Amino acid sequence: MRALGEEEIIDAVSRLCVRANTVLTPDIDRALAAALAREESAVAVSCLAACRENLVCAARESLPVCQDTGMAVVFVELGSRVVVDGDLRAAVDEGVRRGYREGYLRCSVTADPLRRANTGDNTPAVLYVETVPGEELRITVAPKGFGSENMSRLYMLTPADGRDAVIEKITQTARLAGANPCPPVILGVGVGGTAEGCMLAAKKQLLRPVGTPNGDPWYAEIEREALDAVNALGIGPQGLGGKTTALAVHIAALPTHIAGLPLAVNVGCHVTRHASCVI
Repeated sequence: MRALGEEEIIDAVSRLCVRANTVLTPDIDRALAAALAREESAVAVSCLAACRENLVCAARESLPVCQDTGMAVVFVELGSRVVVDGDLRAAVDEGVRRGYREGYLRCSVTADPLRRANTGDNTPAVLYVETVPGEELRITVAPKGFGSENMSRLYMLTPADGRDAVIEKITQTARLAGANPCPPVILGVGVGGTAEGCMLAAKKQLLRPVGTPNGDPWYAEIEREALDAVNALGIGPQGLGGKTTALAVHIAALPTHIAGLPLAVNVGCHVTRHASCVI
């Protein structure tokens, strides 16, 4: 067995909060560059070029890529042979607290959803813990802005609705979102499971390298068709028109009940952020 202290976790989460908000993963820039090469509208080209320039400036100056530095969503993969010497939840929250303070990141969390008092330190984080084999602890911090989160949808379809309805609802989500989530977007999709299960799966799909196809060719084809349908809407970069409303559609399929077909679409903006480390 391997013991990990709270301070190691605090330090890791703190660093990841800053990194995720200032340095995007390279796949985002590659996807924006590919979209830029396809665009024909001068306005769309200008928007995509500005998006890419923003990523470069943010990384160079260690500044947030967006003013909405998000609610900290933290995924922990806890090795079965790892023992946390302390309170994991408290350590994650302290890491978020330090990271947002030391990185001068905007604190956007309210203690109560109706009374709206800001907690002042961006805690509590949204924490998901999964036990996996091994002697390591993997942490992923995925700050989620609410311009995109507010556009996410849950649909409780019936089995008879099938494949075409899934593509239709993914497209409907993008159409209803319009310019609100700062397109081009990345759409994480969960199909199957339960209402809450497919919502979580959809959010996790935003962690996939942008544009990597589903390992199942059948679902990879649905991803491609859904992406084509979304881009055919013509919403375009920043909602100003063009061929690029979405950079990717990523689908996760889950076992489900014979009577149901839950479908969740989690919308990520063009600065879909996440950073990971292993300790």
